[in-house]
Amino acid sequence: MSPVITLLTDFGLRDAYVGAMKGVILGINPKARIVDLTHEIEPQNVKQAAYLLKTAYHYFPAGSVHVAVVDPGVGTERRPIAARLGQWTFVAPDNGLLTYAIQREDGPRVVEIVNPRYMLPGVSGTFHGRDIFAPAAARLSLGAPLSDLGPEVPDPVLLPPPPQPAGDVYPGSVIHVDRFGNCITDIEEAPFRRWATQAVTMEAGGRTIRGLAAAYGEAAPGEAVALFGSSGHLEMAVTMGSAQLVLGLHIGSAVLLRRGQG
Repeated sequence: MSPVITLLTDFGLRDAYVGAMKGVILGINPKARIVDLTHEIEPQNVKQAAYLLKTAYHYFPAGSVHVAVVDPGVGTERRPIAARLGQWTFVAPDNGLLTYAIQREDGPRVVEIVNPRYMLPGVSGTFHGRDIFAPAAARLSLGAPLSDLGPEVPDPVLLPPPPQPAGDVYPGSVIHVDRFGNCITDIEEAPFRRWATQAVTMEAGGRTIRGLAAAYGEAAPGEAVALFGSSGHLEMAVTMGSAQLVLGLHIGSAVLLRRGQG
């Protein structure tokens, strides 16, 4: 079966950046099946990229190669890395983008990409997606050993952990706004369930949302709800509407849970 290579970037589709990466991959491995996860990451937003990668990578067949390029440090001393995490291989800048995948999979193995045989000649200081990550991913999809790329990295960069609850208060923030205007936070279900021993209210955008819904349609049209979505993260939605617009939220907006306020 032809190998799968996925792409996740903040490049958008207006420019030819994504097309150039695909051209490099297909020039090395013409049989590769390339899947676009998304190219609409907010520019330079590594945390959002890490979250979206987390929601999708494990649904792909074993052996798939995931290329994730959101790289505000391109051309600096930040390391280009490749990683074997569970049944999948990843290629990305070492800036925290692989945090959730590294934390999710047992026995992660990470190397720095330094071998020039896995890069294009004359690497640009501004486009490592084309010149380093795409060719490395293509070679890996053909079965190249991870060890050929470079030395082991024992200390890959990880994003800071999300805020933890303090007593009856649980702070969080919006890390992604989807196409429907649903505002997804960095509060995950497992720690929330351990903390939420009483009724809970959520404060966001100057409004208070009481309790949790199980589905978007539980509320009346135009009503704001809080619920755990398919990614296992707490989110705010407006039935038949946009929480982003109604609540005035954006990526980085603070949210606050309070226990015992039902």
